[in-house]
Amino acid sequence: MPRILIVDDEKNIRRNLAAFFASIGYQVRAADHGEQAARMLSEEPADLVLTDFKMAEMSGLKLLEEIKRRDPATVVILMTAYATVESAVAAMKAGAGDYITKPFSLEEIRRTVERALELRGLRAENRELRSAVEQTPLLDSTSAAMRRLLETAHQAATSAATILLTGESGTGKNVLARSIHEWSPRHDRPFVVVNCTTLSEQLLESELFGHMRGSFTGAIKDKPGRLEAAHLGTVFLDEVADLTPGLQTKFLRFVQEQSFERVGGDQTLTVDARIIAASNRDLEVEAAAHHFREDLFYRLNVITLRVPSLRERPQDIVPLARWLLRAAGLRNRRPNLRLSAGAEAALAVYRWPGNVRELRNAVERAAVLCRSAVIEREDLPDSLFRDLPEPPAPGAPRSLSLEQVERDHIVRVLAESATLDEAAGALGINVTTLWRKRRRYRID
Repeated sequence: MPRILIVDDEKNIRRNLAAFFASIGYQVRAADHGEQAARMLSEEPADLVLTDFKMAEMSGLKLLEEIKRRDPATVVILMTAYATVESAVAAMKAGAGDYITKPFSLEEIRRTVERALELRGLRAENRELRSAVEQTPLLDSTSAAMRRLLETAHQAATSAATILLTGESGTGKNVLARSIHEWSPRHDRPFVVVNCTTLSEQLLESELFGHMRGSFTGAIKDKPGRLEAAHLGTVFLDEVADLTPGLQTKFLRFVQEQSFERVGGDQTLTVDARIIAASNRDLEVEAAAHHFREDLFYRLNVITLRVPSLRERPQDIVPLARWLLRAAGLRNRRPNLRLSAGAEAALAVYRWPGNVRELRNAVERAAVLCRSAVIEREDLPDSLFRDLPEPPAPGAPRSLSLEQVERDHIVRVLAESATLDEAAGALGINVTTLWRKRRRYRID
C-alpha cells in the first residue's frame, strides 16, 4: 500500500486530499508546513510527497530539494496556484516527479499520483535489473581457465594495446570486450560496437568510416562513422573475420595509422580509438588459407584472449543459470523463480554447444513457460535431453541407481576441477559434504 505525505498550509485542501487518498486505499499522513514534513519524513519515509509550492516557512521547492538530498527515490509532486514557466522548470530541474496547477479535480490528482507511482515502480525495477545485469557472471567464474583469462584481461585493459578475442560463438566475447573497456582508463569515453556480419560491404564501409553527401544512392547528407564516434574510447569489431578483402585493406590502414577518409571524401581524419576485435574463427588459419589478410591478423594479434566454451568450465553452468534466471525473472515480472535440483542436474550434464547464449535462451524460456515458482526438469527445452539415454520403460530393469548416477557425476566434476573447493562449488555443496561423499562412494 503506497505511503503518501500531503503538505499544504491551507487546512481545507490538506484535509480533503488526505481523506480522498485514504478512501482509495493509500496510507496517508499530512503536514501543514515544509519543516514539519521534513521531520515526519525523517521518522518514517514516504513513497510520494504531494506538496504545495508556495508556503510560508519552507517553500515546496526547498522541501523538494531537502527530500531529494535525503532519498532520491522519493517521488515529489508540486501543487501551485501560481504556475509559471520558470517555476515549472525549477521544479523539474530539482527532481520533481510532476507539477500540477490548482484548482484541480480529485480525479485529476489521482491520475497524476498513480502515474508518478507507476513510474517510480518501473524505475525501481530498472535499477534492480541493471544491478543484476551489471553483476556480470563472467567475472564470478570459479574456473581456473576463466580466472587466468580475466587476470590477463585486467592487466591488458590498462594499456592501449589492440586485443583480439577468440572462442566459440556465444561464449561471451562481447561481454568481455565491454568489461575490458570499463576496466580501462577510457571507461568514461564511448564504447562503440560494430557487428561485421550484419551489413553489406557498402553499408558496413559507411558504418565504419562514415560518408559524404552524394557518395552513393541514399547518401543525402554527410554522416560520421562509428570510428569517429569512438574517439578517445574503444571500438569493438565483432566477427572481424567477416570483413571483405576491400574493407580489410582500409581497416588495416586505420589500425596502423589511426587515420582514414570517409566514403566519397578526400579529407584525412585522425581518431584515437582503442581497438578490440573478436572472431569465432581461427584467424591464423584463415590468414594461412588467404581468407584473411596476414598483415591485418598480425596487427590485431597483439594480445589474444581465448574465451573458453561453457563445456570447458562445467562448474560455472549452475551458478550462471541461477544468475540468468534472476535476470529473466526480473524482465518477465517473475522475480521469485528458482531451479529445482533436478533441473540444475540436467543443466549441469548438457554439453551446451551454443554456450552462454544457448543457456540464456533455455533459462528465459523456462522462466516464461513454467507454471510455478520452481522450474522443474520438465520445464527445460527438449533439446537438452536429446543426447541423453532414454529412461527405461515401466517394469524394465534399471541399469543405474540414483547413487550410481550421483557417484558418476561427482567423479566427472572432480576430474574437471583443479581443487576440491572448485568441485564443491560446482556441485553446490561444501567441501566437508564432498569429502563425506567421496568416502561413501570410495572415490580416490
